[in-house]
Amino acid sequence: MPSLLIRNVRPLGAAPLDVRVQDGRIAELGAALAAPADAVVDDGRGALLLPGLVEGHTHLDKTMWGLDWYRNEVGTNLIDKIENERAFRHASGHDAAAQSLVLAKAFLALGTTRLRTHVDVDTQAGLRHLEGTLRTRETLRDLQQIQVVAFPQSGLLARPGTAELLDRSLAAGADVLGGLDPCAIDGDPVKSLDVLFDIAHRHQRAIDIHLHEPGAMGAFSLDLILQRTEALGMRGQVAISHGFCLGDVSERERDALLARMAKLGVVLITSAPPSRNVPPLLACRQAGVTVLGGNDGIRDTWSPYGRPDMLERAMIIGLRYNLRRDDEIEVALDTVTHAGARGCGFETYGLGVGDRADLVLVDAQTVAHAVVERPVRQLVVAGGRIVARDGVLQDDVAAL
Repeated sequence: MPSLLIRNVRPLGAAPLDVRVQDGRIAELGAALAAPADAVVDDGRGALLLPGLVEGHTHLDKTMWGLDWYRNEVGTNLIDKIENERAFRHASGHDAAAQSLVLAKAFLALGTTRLRTHVDVDTQAGLRHLEGTLRTRETLRDLQQIQVVAFPQSGLLARPGTAELLDRSLAAGADVLGGLDPCAIDGDPVKSLDVLFDIAHRHQRAIDIHLHEPGAMGAFSLDLILQRTEALGMRGQVAISHGFCLGDVSERERDALLARMAKLGVVLITSAPPSRNVPPLLACRQAGVTVLGGNDGIRDTWSPYGRPDMLERAMIIGLRYNLRRDDEIEVALDTVTHAGARGCGFETYGLGVGDRADLVLVDAQTVAHAVVERPVRQLVVAGGRIVARDGVLQDDVAAL
C-alpha cells in the first residue's frame, strides 16, 4: 500500500497540519511534511479532521436498508416486536449476509470505521443470521472493524436450546455474548444470568446485555449483573445497552449503581431514544462510567427510523440530553468516537502517531459545528486506504 499524505487539516479543530499515513497507521503529524516519493498526496483544504466514527450498538442483520418499504403494523409490546420480526424473517427468507453488507458499507461511506452489531440467534433461525454477518465481517475486515454479538433476541430460557446455540456462536467466531431482559423476558433472572455468565466465562468473551427493564425491575437485574461481574473477575468485560432503569430510579439509588459500574468497568451504551427515560449522560460520566452511543436498529421491522450516520446519532444524543454549549456537544461526539472505541475495546484508536489510520474529513469550523451540521464526509480513510469521497464509496469498495 503506498503512503498517503493529507495536507492542511485541523485535528478536532486544532491548528492546521499535515498527516502522513504509512502501512495503515498514522506515521507523522506536522506542518509542511515532506512527501515520500511513492506518496498519494491529498489536499484537505482546511477541513476538520475527526477520527473514524464508532457505532456502539446496531443490528446489521435485521436491516431492510435499500429494500422496499416495510409497512409496520406491529403491536406496541416488546414481545410483539420480537415475535413479528422472527416470523417475518422466516417467511421472507431475509438475507442477513446481503443486508448486513449493504448497511455496513453505508456506515463506512459516512465515516464509521468500527462498529458493534448484535445478531439474532434463536431456535428457529439457528446460526443463519450469525453466519451471514460473519461473512460481512470477513469481507470488510481490512476496512471496517466489526464486532459481532451473538444475541438471544427471543430470550435465553424462554426457548430451550438457545444456550447451546449461543455456545456454538462463540465457537464459530462471535466476539461478544449478548443478553436480554432476564426478568421481563426470561422470568427467572438468577438462572438466566447464571447461564449467560457461565457461557461467557467459559469462552472468555465479553458480555453486552440489552436491559430495557424499567425502574425497580431493571435495577434488580442490574444489581445481579454487577454481582456476577465482580464474582467472576470480569472487570471491563461487561456492557449494559439501554439501561433505562437508570433514568427511572431515585438519584440516590442511581448513583450507588453508577459507582459500582465505574468500579467494575461496566460501560453503558445508549441510543438516546425520545420515548423512554434514559440514563443521565453527564451524571454517568461524572461517576466514571464510560457512555457510548449507537443507533440500535436501522430501518427494520421494529422501526422505520435511523440512518447509518454517527454524526447524526451524536446530534440526537445532544438533543435528547439538552447539550447546547459547544463543550457539551463535544461530549456527544465523544460517545461516537473515543468513548465508543474505549467502551467496545477497539485498540489503536485516535489521531496520534501509531494509531490505525481511520480518518474523516468534514467541512466544519468546530467539533460542535460538525455534530450539528452533519456535513458531507469530504474524505474517509479506513486502515490507511481512501474508501469514500463526498459521501460516496470508491468503486473498488462499493464492489465488495
